[in-house]
Formats: sequence, structure tokens, C-alpha cells
Amino acid sequence: MNELTRRDEMSLAGAALRGAPWKAATITGVGSAAISTILGWITPGPLDLSWALCLGAGLFCLVAAVGAVSRPEVGDRVTRQARLWSLRHPWRFALYPGGGAAVLMYPVQFVFDGEGVFGAALDALQGGALVYLVAALATLSLRGRAGRAG
Repeated sequence: MNELTRRDEMSLAGAALRGAPWKAATITGVGSAAISTILGWITPGPLDLSWALCLGAGLFCLVAAVGAVSRPEVGDRVTRQARLWSLRHPWRFALYPGGGAAVLMYPVQFVFDGEGVFGAALDALQGGALVYLVAALATLSLRGRAGRAG
């Protein structure tokens, strides 16, 4: 049996994410946070800066994750193999963008929402879980590319 350890899986997910479209992910994250903030100023009701920043962090992680696996035939040999592994194991791969989103959301929730350590952690975990679910489903929908590229 050729079982992968958690460390091996983490290395493969990291190698797949190495080729992510970071510029597009950054533009999407910053742009969505800015648009959400502007809409919060324009529309009636209170401005929720933590919502806008967490939306940007979540979309940043989603665009990076989906972009990393959307073209499995591009990149060096290691990156291609890692992307193919990610397409074959979307639920394991999605742990890392989901965890990354939770890590990015925690300080935002803690500082801007003022809920305290545990409330911020719970909100960040919920946001990370949503990113995990969407990233896994999006990667699962791209799974057919693993057969064509491999």
C-alpha cells in the first residue's frame, strides 16, 4: 500500500497551490472587499467592515484554489502531478484553502468585530468551512480534467 501521510498531502496541496493565479486572487479579494465597503457606505444601515474583509479573504482563497487546479497540464512536472492529485482528492485538497481562509479571517473577526477570542475563532472557522465546501465542490466539478491531463 502506498498511503500518504498528512505531511505528504500537505506538500502536494502546497505544490498545487504554488501555481495558483495569485495576482487574480489578490485582485478579486481586494476588489470584492472594496466593493462591499463602498456598498456599505451607500446603502442604508451600518457599515460592516469585518464582513467586507472576510468576503475578500474568502474569495482570495477560493480563486487561488480553483485557479490552481483549473489547468492541470500547465507547469513543471511536480506541479502537474500535485494538481492531478488535488483533482483526484478534492476534499483533502480543499482543507488547505479552507484553513487558509480561516487563518486570514480570524484577526479580522477579532479586531473589527470585537467578539472576543472564542467568538472570533468560531466565526473564522465557519467562514473557513464555507470556503472548504465551495473549494471542494469546485475542484470536484473540475475532476474530469484529471483524466484528460493524466
